[in-house]
Amino acid sequence: MTDLAFVVGHGFTNHVRKPFVSRVLRRFAHHGGVVALDFRGHGRSAGRSSVGSDEIHDLAAGVALARGLGYRRVVTVGFSMGASIALRHAGLHEDKPDAVAAVSAPSRWWVRDTVAMRRVHWLLEQPHGRLAARALGVRLGPPWVTTPESPLEVVHRITPTPLLIVHGEQDHYFGPAHAVALHKAAGGDAELWLEPGMRHAESSMTPALVDRVAIWLDEHTRPLGGSDHTADDRTKGRR
Repeated sequence: MTDLAFVVGHGFTNHVRKPFVSRVLRRFAHHGGVVALDFRGHGRSAGRSSVGSDEIHDLAAGVALARGLGYRRVVTVGFSMGASIALRHAGLHEDKPDAVAAVSAPSRWWVRDTVAMRRVHWLLEQPHGRLAARALGVRLGPPWVTTPESPLEVVHRITPTPLLIVHGEQDHYFGPAHAVALHKAAGGDAELWLEPGMRHAESSMTPALVDRVAIWLDEHTRPLGGSDHTADDRTKGRR
């Protein structure tokens, strides 16, 4: 049995049974165990979606499950909304993963500078939009009373945990500037991949790109010299 587990968080309106999501999950399974969850209000999960705020607890439950199953190296991979959750979880939660990959992550909230995100905000903010969201399989909770910390505000807290930021140069939801800003704010040894021709999140992931992400996470969590090391030890070893 491999000692590596990928805890994977999907994007807004997605769930693990969608074909392009399950295709990504099956590819990760070539490299280790996979814990895939439907965030609250999505797919087969109960509750209502908070669109990235409270879902860090969902991801934390996935990490705890992977550790409980005996995996010694547990990494998180998030896509779009799931990427914002993975970044916030690693920056805010005590039980940090051993490494993080954020794919197509927003750096901040209230993004309206793309047509795709203006449609998302219509779903979130308008009565007819919230009904349409339910038709898409998303059960929305009430609007935020207090605005949660954005990924950009917490990403620096992830260090020394290895962090990979992956973003498509043709992302039609969040432009590449989001990834550049996150990489700059992260500091430390965070790595940035700007992928030519790639658009947004799971639907744009090729098998080769999934493999590259999985291999990066594997390599950056392997103990040095075959002995146990902390994330800080691994970071020092790469400098």
